[in-house]
Amino acid sequence: MAGPHAVVAVEGDSGETGLVLSDSSTGDVKRPQFGTRFLTDPRQVFQHNAWDNVEWTEEQEAAAKKKVLENSQPLPPEKQEEYDDRANEYWNDFYTIHENRFFKDRHWLFTEFPELAPRRSLNHEFHPEGCGTEDQEQDSLDQEQSTEAAPAVHTDDDFPGSSATYRILEVGCGVGNTVFPILKTNNDPGLFVYCCDFSSTAVELVKTNPDYDPGRCFAFVHDLSNVEASYPIPDGTLDVIVLIFVLSALHPNKMQASISRLARLLKPGGVMLLRDYGRYDMAQLRFKKGRCLSENFYVRGDGTRVYFFTQDELHELFTEAGLEKVQNLVDRRLQVNRGKQLTMYRVWIQCKYHKAPIQPPEPEDGTHLA
Repeated sequence: MAGPHAVVAVEGDSGETGLVLSDSSTGDVKRPQFGTRFLTDPRQVFQHNAWDNVEWTEEQEAAAKKKVLENSQPLPPEKQEEYDDRANEYWNDFYTIHENRFFKDRHWLFTEFPELAPRRSLNHEFHPEGCGTEDQEQDSLDQEQSTEAAPAVHTDDDFPGSSATYRILEVGCGVGNTVFPILKTNNDPGLFVYCCDFSSTAVELVKTNPDYDPGRCFAFVHDLSNVEASYPIPDGTLDVIVLIFVLSALHPNKMQASISRLARLLKPGGVMLLRDYGRYDMAQLRFKKGRCLSENFYVRGDGTRVYFFTQDELHELFTEAGLEKVQNLVDRRLQVNRGKQLTMYRVWIQCKYHKAPIQPPEPEDGTHLA
């Protein structure tokens, strides 16, 4: 008989909390996907640290819109320009102050994004629009790498990871809280992970981490919003691109060009994964007057900036870049501070969009191949 399951809350960056099911009889850890713990009895709200897909009342939604409207007066153009020009400086200062203490490893990565896990397949079955069952998730993880993956379109020039068979790029890697869990967990000998950040301070922290392995990873400084800047990877060579709480840091006017440029790096069949702030997240409602740069775009006290998305906005960005929807969902999370008896409403959006695989040519006689 299986032992009892203990529930442990794991808090990650940006206040994220993932729920962990630990089987005490085996020591194995199973992480349910987001969207599996529901609050059916409001009297039980303080029984756990987080509840998934919490529906807002009409009054709550109206109050959130009212709060955002109250703080929507934008700063003067010259002040906005200053934050744009000094963005690199503000992020370097951020990582100089916090180093690797601010963020924690994202424990939910391989549950939500099995594309990052070992023994993945480029052609594994996607489950659009929702979170699949644990059995479906395990099936996805257990599939062997496809031997008929679409060929990469790239030059013969040598580049970091040029001999790899599966390539992942994380944009906005910070101090490596996604990169290092991937390197530790995914032992695929064909894996190579690229990671970049706007902040040279953050990239240096990644490179000096004892878990950084130049044979499996390449970290570099890159400004995502500068679409003229070259990547150390040829177009058409990446299997996965990861964007976790990074697109929101860009000026809204630069988002489309940035996503379109990234899409060119993907192989046919490659996928772009995103998790970011949704409209009316607690962080947006906490902004005071004098912090709004433009509609739903704010500057924090440390000079870094953040945008709050809708699903439709992200869908338009990805599809305009020529990608097809696999998943686009809202995770409305009710986080609980049981000690202080406080409730906090978080809103995040999770997306997966892929580049269409190359279709086999039709035979000349018009018949379909079996």
